[in-house]
Amino acid sequence: MAPLGKAISVGYTGQRPSDPATSVYAGTVDAEWTIKRYACIEHQARASAPHRDPIHVTSHFLQQTSVAPFEVWVRTLRQGRGLTNVLADLLQQGRARISVHLIFGTLSPVVRLGLSPTSGYARRHPLHVHPSIAVPTRMQQLWSFAHRVRWARDPDLRAHNRPDGPARTHSGSVGGGGLPWGAWFQLVDPAARITPAAIAFLVDTFPNLPNLLPRAERGGIVDGETWFPTVTMGIEYKAPIPPPSATHAARTVGLYASGTFWGEPQGRHDCYVEVWTAPSELEEGAPRDGWRESQFCLATSTQMALCLPMSANTKATATSNAESAKSRPKL
Repeated sequence: MAPLGKAISVGYTGQRPSDPATSVYAGTVDAEWTIKRYACIEHQARASAPHRDPIHVTSHFLQQTSVAPFEVWVRTLRQGRGLTNVLADLLQQGRARISVHLIFGTLSPVVRLGLSPTSGYARRHPLHVHPSIAVPTRMQQLWSFAHRVRWARDPDLRAHNRPDGPARTHSGSVGGGGLPWGAWFQLVDPAARITPAAIAFLVDTFPNLPNLLPRAERGGIVDGETWFPTVTMGIEYKAPIPPPSATHAARTVGLYASGTFWGEPQGRHDCYVEVWTAPSELEEGAPRDGWRESQFCLATSTQMALCLPMSANTKATATSNAESAKSRPKL
């Protein structure tokens, strides 16, 4: 059991004998932080590559991982003038469990293009309450890492989803619908820092769309009895993470998520996520006039997930752990 920064670390073990162009990294899935690792970031650093910042990540979750050792096979597909394409597979017991395609580049702009934060066309920070005065709220009960993080859910966004909320659609509506969610999210360890690898974890920490619905709209979905496995995930890194300062927190970010569609097959549903900088740590500092003007979006993510009985997760975990036990050398 370790803080997030240590839990997502991997070690370089060399090249594949049958394919010297493929680098191999090894680690162990931490029982607390059951998330994927980003060995590709270390791969780019080891190679002294000109493109070290992750720009875009597309992940396909082929099979559930187990709490066991793993390897990540990484190879550079193409290195161009402005971007580098990298492929990676996470393997356990000789099987590919996650397949990832990454694009690396440079997040620090050479020429500044884009909307000014004060433009009337620019998106503003989506959370309503400053983190210094936000009230921490209960974490997801099933998260084994809940004691290492905390959050303060946005009360205005929560009210948005009520049956009598202004966003409810009717026979005369054009577009609309969907459910938003938001929170200030903090890593509790004082030494922790928000990193590109941590963002890959953060974009997957939100209540799924079915859980945001009123109970009467959930179609029998019960908290703690449903598994929401991610099938595909895309992440776009939009800006470099700023160093800790009076205007940017070191270990707190703003999370915003929204989902619109849910249905068959297999309870398939979508989610869109944004990760924003925070003007202060949770329950620290004080609001300043115009604090939103200095904040910006670090990354966005789109996901497609399923809605399955929790028994499917339990069965898959037991099978995966049994395979892991069989593959371990006998002492």
